Order: sequence, then structure tokens, then C-alpha cells
Amino acid sequence: MPVKIAVMGAGAVGCYYGAMLALAGHQVLLIGRATLVEAISQNGLILEKNRQRLVAHVQASSDPAAIAGAEMILICVKSGDTEQAAREINPFLAPSCQVLSLQNGVSNAETLADILGRPVEPVVVYVASRVPSPGIVRHEGRGDLEVSAQCASDVADLLNGAGIETRVSDDVIGSLWTKLIVNCAMNPISAITGLTYGEMVSKDGMPELIDDIVREALSVAHAEGIFIPDTIFEVIRQIPVSMPGQYSSTAQDLMQGKPTEIDFLNGEIVRRADKLGLAVPVNRTLTLLVKSTERNQPA
Repeated sequence: MPVKIAVMGAGAVGCYYGAMLALAGHQVLLIGRATLVEAISQNGLILEKNRQRLVAHVQASSDPAAIAGAEMILICVKSGDTEQAAREINPFLAPSCQVLSLQNGVSNAETLADILGRPVEPVVVYVASRVPSPGIVRHEGRGDLEVSAQCASDVADLLNGAGIETRVSDDVIGSLWTKLIVNCAMNPISAITGLTYGEMVSKDGMPELIDDIVREALSVAHAEGIFIPDTIFEVIRQIPVSMPGQYSSTAQDLMQGKPTEIDFLNGEIVRRADKLGLAVPVNRTLTLLVKSTERNQPA
């Protein structure tokens, strides 16, 4: 049965999953910028995937009030916009609406739940996609999700039914932390150097620097009782092999003159380390360097 699904934050992630759900027959509403709304009103939402160009019929609005009546909402905004997004949608959420956080970082679901006063499901997102122009989303890899065992089974069934591979996990928090540490290792270096993953690790000393980042982040995770398997080092070493030409999302944000999520990546490690009395000088330095680069961007 078709479900009315809203997507708050129609960027690369929101547009990809919104398109997949719409193509499966669900009633999808995207909340995004005026340029997106105009493009979709003219041409629909175009998904470029597997050498195909598919047109997903979705609704789009720049007004959060349009989510009224949605049975499910996917929060896909950047972490720095989480609080504002929660406040904007809160007056219009139906009591039974299920809220899913498809965001980087480890604290967004908690932030949303505090403001919305309802449970929010943290979802681990594994997708490479980008928006080359408003109204067009290009799939570049993966697309699977991970939800907790506490998540209603109908959510996983709905997503899987739309061709979105969705796994149920007993440790979503551990998976979110693993993804956080991977992002901490790769994102800031790619952003600061302007190099792809493959170019980055070919430089002398870079693999050792990445290991230092990971060890610091692991010390924080372990101090908080989060179990991260040692295989994370091998997972990170494989990224430049599997995606040698990829720039990190942080690098792409800088290239486009956008604010980055560094405060919710390496900056998250720094904040938590400070509370725990742990030293994380490498993560602190990378956070400050990325933030300095943001401030020095031309207006």
C-alpha cells in the first residue's frame, strides 16, 4: 500500500531515497530549496542510476508545513541544520508519523528526539550520490541502510520493498560510530589537501596519519563503552582502493562554498574527548584546519 513519505533536506541523500521510494509507488514529498522545487515542477525528480535516466514523480515544497499528514519522514539535512529542521517540522508532524534520521554523526537522532518529544530512529546510510544540478540526483555507489532491531519491522519491509536494501542490526549505534570514525579518517584530509582518496594515500606519511586519527577516535569510543572491531583499520584501507577518484563530502562542500559537517565528525571526537579528559591532538588540529578553510572561502 502506498505510504505518504516526507523528506526533510532534499540534497544528494534525500533526493536519492526519495526517488527510490517514489519509483516504488509511494507518495513522496521533498522539502528543499526553491531551485529544487522549480526544477521538479517542470521535469520531475530525475534519478541517474545504472546508466538509466528515471523520472520519479514527487511533490516538492520549500514550506515545512507541507509535511502535514505524512506517515513517515526522513530527516536528511546536514548535521548543523538538525535543530532548526526539527523546530520547523515539529508543529506539522502527525502524532503517528515515524521519524527516521538518515544523517552523518552519532548525535542527530538524540537531538531530534529531544526537540520533537518522540522516538527517532537512527539509520546508518551507505550511499554515494550527488546532485549535479537541481532536480537531478546521480547514484554513484551502494545505497543500503541499517536500522535497529527496535525499529518497526514494517519500516524495513517498506524500504526493502522499494529496492533499498535495509538490514536490521542489534548494534546500530556501533555502526554509526564506525561510520563516524571512517569519516573522521578520510574526510578532513581530502578536504584540506583537495585530493581524492587514491591521491591522498599515495603521499608519504598519509597512511600513518590516518591510523593516528583512528586510534584517537577509538580511544573516545571505547571510553564511552562503544565496541568497534579492529577490522576498522582494514575497512579504511580499502576505501582508496574501491573509490580512488572520490573526494570526501567535506571536500565537496568546501569546493562548493558550503559549510561542512566537520563539527559533527572530528569535532564530535574533540568534544567528547574533552568531557572524558582524553587527548586527541590530531583530530583537534584537523577540525581547526577545516574550519579555518571554511572561514577563508571567498564570499
